[in-house]
Amino acid sequence: MSPHRSSWMDKDLDQVAELARNFFTKVCAPNEERWGRQQHVDRDIWYQAGELGLLCASIPEEYGGGGGNFAHEAAIGVEQVRALAPSFGGLLHSTIIAHYINAYGTEAQKRNWLPRRANGEMVAAIAMTEPGTGSDLQSVKTRATKDGDDYVINGAKTFISNGFLCDLVLVVAKTANEGGIADISLIGVETTDLPGFSRGRNLEKIGQHGQDTVELNFDDVRVPQANLLGGAEGQGFIQLMQQLPQERLILAVSAVATIEKAVQVSVDYAKERNAFGKPIFNYQNTKFVLAECDTIASVAWAYLDQCIEKHLAGELEITDAAKAKWWLTEQQCIVVDRCVQIFGGYGYMAEYPIARMYADARIQKIYGGTSEIMKELIARNL
Repeated sequence: MSPHRSSWMDKDLDQVAELARNFFTKVCAPNEERWGRQQHVDRDIWYQAGELGLLCASIPEEYGGGGGNFAHEAAIGVEQVRALAPSFGGLLHSTIIAHYINAYGTEAQKRNWLPRRANGEMVAAIAMTEPGTGSDLQSVKTRATKDGDDYVINGAKTFISNGFLCDLVLVVAKTANEGGIADISLIGVETTDLPGFSRGRNLEKIGQHGQDTVELNFDDVRVPQANLLGGAEGQGFIQLMQQLPQERLILAVSAVATIEKAVQVSVDYAKERNAFGKPIFNYQNTKFVLAECDTIASVAWAYLDQCIEKHLAGELEITDAAKAKWWLTEQQCIVVDRCVQIFGGYGYMAEYPIARMYADARIQKIYGGTSEIMKELIARNL
């Protein structure tokens, strides 16, 4: 089976994809089993990715980035999935968090944080979710109180990807107490040797074992008021809402690439595995299941490519991203589940990629906005 080549790809992006393919295949994939056991990638992998230009590819060159656009990030993300190397959190670091800083940061914040993000010196995380707060961001309990020239931050965050290694975390906190969206701000916290900042346990997950996910605690953590993203309080909720469509789109990219990869490994297996004297691919049920899954892959790519082209043109609507996020991640789970069945008992064995894809897929319908929230957003515009 030939990998899909999207309509938005060009020669420059082909070179980016090849660079990413070599990195994920040769550097990351051989370490996946070990990373899964230690629950995080090696710190050095961030420096290697930065040296190759695989971090912040869509950030302007003047801030140390690659000067590309979302298509560059998408091309990197697709190759990461195709290489079966899911642990490295570069997409979150580059496609999501870096763009909060690029879009809203002051000039000083951009020049301080973005170049170090691009070269791998500074690993980034974003801290939204709290033990008692998920999708309802207006209900966060973490507070940042002014004291002199500083903010004093108190609170706890959970499910923080890249949290184990992060050197910079954008914290969603309340800087006012009026009871509305203007209470919410984003504050950059540099974590190195920071009094009052601590990391909790590295959380045990069903899947994505090599992607570190931790709890973060802030106990009278002092940071300069200059770390307030954008320099004005009360803008955090709006900043989050404006950037979430891109976050949801990159999750959709991973979903579709996974659908494609699941079909590919299942077709290969079905043609090699014999039952009752012939390859299981020769049985009608197997062929029909794989034909259905391959059709879903084609339809999924078509809609995803349409959304990416809209995004590149600045025309992607919130509902477009919501549709892509919920439907494509839903199809990811459906297709991977059907492909596990093709493998039979071996599909339940962690040594087989399809089993790991199955375990990794489920969270896709939750983080970045649950499927239910996506449907609510769509329904508001009906």
